[in-house]
Amino acid sequence: MQLDGFALYSADLRLYSPALVPYSGQALGRQCRGVIEEGNTVNPWLYLLPVAAYLYGAVPFGFLAARWIKGVDIRQSGSGNIGATNAARALGFKFFPIIFLLDVSKGYVPTMLAAAALAGRSAYDPHPLVVCVGLAAVVGHVLPVYLRFRGGKGVATSTGVFLVMAPRQVLVAAGVWALVFAISRYVSVASVLAAAAFCAAVWLMRAAPLGAGVFLTALSTFAALFVVYRHRENIRRLLSGTEHRIGAEGRQKDEG
Repeated sequence: MQLDGFALYSADLRLYSPALVPYSGQALGRQCRGVIEEGNTVNPWLYLLPVAAYLYGAVPFGFLAARWIKGVDIRQSGSGNIGATNAARALGFKFFPIIFLLDVSKGYVPTMLAAAALAGRSAYDPHPLVVCVGLAAVVGHVLPVYLRFRGGKGVATSTGVFLVMAPRQVLVAAGVWALVFAISRYVSVASVLAAAAFCAAVWLMRAAPLGAGVFLTALSTFAALFVVYRHRENIRRLLSGTEHRIGAEGRQKDEG
């Protein structure tokens, strides 16, 4: 039996309720295939999706919000990062959830659209093009063309990508992040350990991590290592005892 569109995810993971998936899977699948597929061959235009994902991922929501609301360039303050944490320092932490969710959308929206368009593959065995779309979105956030390739660390955008392909493992990582942050008050420590927990969960919660779905395993491993690499300055400050703790006084640089 072949499943269409969002119905594919509901059957495979049994995580999506009708309330969370407002569109008919069959209708969406038919609409997508009518636009992008010709018989059993993927329309070549679909290969422009990674480009579109990069351009959307490169939109610097934190930078734009700080510039529009307070007229400041967050690249010149705090950590110099364009992510939600550094933007919230300039704007106030009431803006953090909004900017964080916008950054998550940069990964979630293009990946979900690509996955729905390429119905016929399991969420645990995504089409290679869907993996490329997710990767392109993260690269856009980290290396945005609009800001001369000086971007964020990719945590929120990666979360959006994997909410599509590995939602249960994202929940594990979110739990680790919340627990570590509550104990340590270090965003950097929470992010690094959450990335490691996510990668471990992908390997451990799947029957054959190097069989079906090897592209998902490879992407999750790369993403975890990349998050750690992007936090290398934070790790150095942690080792030297100069990393900023949320809620503590001081203006030491933290992650953004």
